[in-house]
Formats: sequence, structure tokens, C-alpha cells
Amino acid sequence: MLKAPRSMRVHIGIFGRRNVGKSSLLNAITRQSVAIVSEFAGTTTDPVEKPMELLPLGPVLFIDTAGIDDEGALGKLRMEKTRQVFDRTDIGVLATDFSTWSDFEERVIEELGAHGIPILVVFNKCDLGAPGPLLLKGLSDRKIRTVCVSALSGEGIASLRQALLDTAPGEFIENPVIAGDLVGPGEVAILVIPIDKEAPKGRLILPQVQTIRDLLDSDAICMMVKERELRRAFEKLNGPPKLVITDSQAFLKVAADTPDGVPMTSFSILLARFKGDLPTQVEGALAVEKLRAGDRVLIAEACTHHPIAEDIGRVKIPRWLTQYVGAKLEIDHCQGHDFPSDLSPYKLIIHCGACMWNRREMLSRILHCRQAGVAITNYGLVIAYSLGIIERALAPFPAALEIYRKSQLAGSEN
Repeated sequence: MLKAPRSMRVHIGIFGRRNVGKSSLLNAITRQSVAIVSEFAGTTTDPVEKPMELLPLGPVLFIDTAGIDDEGALGKLRMEKTRQVFDRTDIGVLATDFSTWSDFEERVIEELGAHGIPILVVFNKCDLGAPGPLLLKGLSDRKIRTVCVSALSGEGIASLRQALLDTAPGEFIENPVIAGDLVGPGEVAILVIPIDKEAPKGRLILPQVQTIRDLLDSDAICMMVKERELRRAFEKLNGPPKLVITDSQAFLKVAADTPDGVPMTSFSILLARFKGDLPTQVEGALAVEKLRAGDRVLIAEACTHHPIAEDIGRVKIPRWLTQYVGAKLEIDHCQGHDFPSDLSPYKLIIHCGACMWNRREMLSRILHCRQAGVAITNYGLVIAYSLGIIERALAPFPAALEIYRKSQLAGSEN
């Protein structure tokens, strides 16, 4: 059976003090010794990840973190890595024991709450005692679920599994769609997939695979062609397709070959909706209009691939953006989980589709940008804007298209 990619898994972060049994909990839940257990505090030095199937929730990724009350210079580095896990956590598990509750645990709850993360408090070592009734009532009054377990004996682990399912937001059980809702059962979608230097040899890239699977799950009909075969594909059909989806780099060619009445968008724009917040990222694309010579722009990639000639993030987008603005811009790049804590120098953040991430992490990054007052968009949207076809690319998304049209109307009035 094919393994689900990390980005498609519900991320469950386990947080708490050192030596409260976080690693033991992870081992008990997974029924495997995936995390090192020791009587000495601070054994876990970096986040430990364990993918598994947790039905009916489906594929999940448990993240066992270092204790966030760690001490010393090395401890501070461990704590920083633990805090980064907040940004990609879908369910936060606060692990403690029956006798430990203080301002520290309250701060963890406050941090999880600030990120909008559902919280489950797990009292470990219940074979040695039970938490006080006033504490349990106080948590219940705040709508925070609790469960008492013993990772050592296995007592309460079944209840913990159920509590995880009960805590998970509904959207993680009712999986969002990528494009199936735009096409529908029995309808045709044409997927335009260029085979160029950036295409991996012998396989498709993840957004293409995920979109194909999503369309098949929605009982839609998929037709896949290279950009130079698109016109011929239209000729082979008895009627127009419901949707054309293209790689953003082929936007101009595909737009020229697709009849006006046929909706068209890109894989990257679909991912802006699937992984992030499409309306916010459309607003971010509008910031291109305000860019001036010398403005700094950050291009962020979720993965850490080795760039090649004509790389989309390092060559093509900077070129199209510079041509549109008509002036030289200062363009920086970052990869993976690295992201500047201070975004104030930037006028715009251009993010990849984040196909390798879960939605929580992408939403956290968008929230970080909004809090800093910096516009954020994604590859497909900024390419469509720079090439002058964003209105066409947003046609399948009425609410997002309305945002663009209102901006144009406001601009004409000014």
C-alpha cells in the first residue's frame, strides 16, 4: 500500500515539561518504541516524528517534542525547535502527570489557543494518582478535553485514541477537495503537464498526482496532455471540458489555446485554496501593483530541492515580476521551515504551493505575514498577475475573482 505523504497527514504535536512521559505516550499510542525513553529529564533533544494510521481519522503524523522547560544554551535551541512545531500542529496534546500543573502548563495552553489549535490534555502516570477535581472541572469549563492514562501499563490508551478523534476538527475527517468540486462526476478535466527540465524523470510531481487522485475520487474524467497537444485534445472531445488545469509556467500558451468559455486555472492556484487561504493570497498578488524599484521581495519554498537552470522560483518568477514592475527588485529566497522572524523589510512574500506541507503550517505562515502587515501570495497567482491573465485564472473561484474585480474598480476610481 502506498504511504500517504506527510502533507496529507493530520499532525499531532505532543508538548509538555521534561520527564512527564511524552515519549512513553508516543510509544504506547503507536505500539512501537519510536521515541527514546529514559528516567533522565531531557532525553528527547529534537522533534521525533512517527507516521501511522489512526482510524477513522486516517493517516496522522505524531511529533514528539523536546521538553519546553529545557535549560542552558543547548536547551534553548531545543526549545526553539519545539516552538516551530506549533506552526505545523493540527491537534495539540499537552502531556503532564497527576501532580503537576502550574503557570507553565497554562502558557502552553495559551500558545496552542493563540494558534487556533484544538487541545487535548493528557494526565500520564495515572497508576500513581489522579489529578484534582477542581483542575479537571476548570479545564472542562474551558471546553478542553482531558484523559488520564498510564503509558507504563497501557491503562487509558484506548480512551486517548478516542479523545484524539473527538478533538480533531471536522475538516480533517471530511477531507477537503482540490478540484473535484469544480468538475463533478462524469465531467472532463484536462490537465496540462509540461515535460521539461524541471519535470522529474519517469514520474509526475506531487501536486499533479494529488489532483489526479482527487478528481478520480470525485468520479471525474481526467485527460492529461502536454501543452503542445492541448488544441488537439479539444478536437478529440465531443463537448467542452469542465475545467482546464495547467502548470503555471505554461499559462500563456494554455490560455491562448483554451476557448474563452472554458474555465482555466493552475495546479498552484488550486493548492492556494487547498493548502492555504485563497482570498488572502489573491489580495497578496494585488500588492505586485505597488512594487517599486529597490523593494525587497521574499520567495519562499517549502521543499529544499536543488535548483536547476530556468528554476521557477529563482529565475522565471523574478524575471516575470521584474518585467511587470519595470524596475529592479531586491529578491531573497528561503527554503524548508526556515522563515524570517522579522518580515518588516519585505513588501511581498511569494510562496510555493506548499504541496509538501500540511494546511496548518501554511496557514500559520500566512497568519505570521498578516500579523506583520506584509502581503503574501503564491507562485501561480503572482505568475498569472504578472502575465496579465489573473482574472481568467480566477474564473473558477467566484469569491476570489470578486476580490480582484473590486480592486480593479477601486483602482479605476482613484
